[in-house]
Amino acid sequence: MKKCVFCLENKLLKTKIYLQNEFFYLCRARDDILQHSGLIIPLRHIENPFEFVEKEWQALQQILQQAKKYFDKFNPQGYNIGWNVGKVAGQTVGHVHLHIIARFENEPYSGRGFKYHLRNEENKRKK
Repeated sequence: MKKCVFCLENKLLKTKIYLQNEFFYLCRARDDILQHSGLIIPLRHIENPFEFVEKEWQALQQILQQAKKYFDKFNPQGYNIGWNVGKVAGQTVGHVHLHIIARFENEPYSGRGFKYHLRNEENKRKK
């Protein structure tokens, strides 16, 4: 098995860690377009959020609030928060991670959320 880039013990993470608690860390997303965005990643290697235990859900709530406070200093007008679960949904790393993306009025796609590209007619499944 390849070494996971999100498992800290592998020392493969190539971005800055902003926050950490007992179960999760928040790091900078490696995306130059989505400025002021991050990933909340569990320390335990699991593939999807359906595997979280109760203590992890509680810790996730705490670090999510801390992440919002961290990104609030950039004065965003909104946020997108979400998971891609499974390859067909766009998950490219087999270690679950929650995207938190600060959004701003002066962005070209301001007002368009996660579902924007999914709701295009070209994405409709054929029978």
